[in-house]
Parts: sequence; structure tokens; C-alpha cells
Amino acid sequence: MNGQNRKDIYPGLEVEIILKKDQRSGKRTRGIVKDLLTSSSFHSRGIKVRLEDGQIGRVIEIVEE
Repeated sequence: MNGQNRKDIYPGLEVEIILKKDQRSGKRTRGIVKDLLTSSSFHSRGIKVRLEDGQIGRVIEIVEE
């Protein structure tokens, strides 16, 4: 599932994000959502989140169990 809709993302969810510095390479970072930083309900490039380890990026994919 992609990370464009805010309603699909919540604290504690495991996601793959792309960090600002990795946008050109497309390298993904996996982690657990701590905070949602995008206030709008939809964002075409992905909802911006802060992971529990402090990294900030846009959600590319929600990890399905």
C-alpha cells in the first residue's frame, strides 16, 4: 500500500520512507512511525513522517505483515 493517504498512517505502523538526501538514489529506510508531519489528508509524493529513531521522510510504502 502506498503512503499518500494520511488516514492509512498512524503511530506504531511499520513503513518504508525515502529520506530527503536519498531522493535521487531512491534508497528506502524502514522504520516505525512516531509522528505524522503532513497535515493534509493526501500528498502526491507521500505523507511526511518522523520515525521512532528521529529520521524524517516521506512514506513510500506501508509494510504489510
